Amino acid sequence: MSETTHGSDQTNWNVEYEIAAPVRIRDPVAEALAVLAPGEPFVISYADVVKEAGHSCPTASGAFRIAQFGLAELYPNPDEYPVRGDIEVTTSGPKSDSTYGVMSRIVSYVTGAAEKDGFGGLAGGYGNRKDRLHFGDSDTVDPTFTFARTDTDDTVQVTYHVSKVPDAGPAMQYLRKLIDGTATDEERAAFAEAWHGRVQTVLTDDDLFTVTRME
Repeated sequence: MSETTHGSDQTNWNVEYEIAAPVRIRDPVAEALAVLAPGEPFVISYADVVKEAGHSCPTASGAFRIAQFGLAELYPNPDEYPVRGDIEVTTSGPKSDSTYGVMSRIVSYVTGAAEKDGFGGLAGGYGNRKDRLHFGDSDTVDPTFTFARTDTDDTVQVTYHVSKVPDAGPAMQYLRKLIDGTATDEERAAFAEAWHGRVQTVLTDDDLFTVTRME
């Protein structure tokens, strides 16, 4: 178990975020290139997402759970893993939006779905992941992502009710001190408890998400 050390402060956030079940997903290219054995999935945890994003917050954790819910609904058979290259993702907001921009990168990291600059596959396009991520411009209040299987055309929509996530309360006042490096140990601890408590709520409260299978 890895730890992040900052001076005398030591935070093992991997332990905290193991409460979220990881996503298991196959990658045909990884299998073809002998990175993975045939049929063996990558295991992507929320801790991996934190490393990709460089931070942990309700937006990052919400994006991880959006991908988690979307893939679970598209692949309900416990003996069948999701497959990168067979998953198309469409957002309900533009890439320029700060929320959709951050979330789409995380969803792309998990699912492999990418824009036109994504991996085009091996010879003949095997395992192609480019042109699998699209951005919309709708009026949805809450972040919404649509997932589709290119092999079956099954489609699901996942909405994250971010407005229902509790705020960090008075502890938010310490953020500026944390940025400036002037926070006391007590202030840092109070902020961490409140901030990461919000993230843990997102990782455990299924009611913050609505999953709709599209006809």
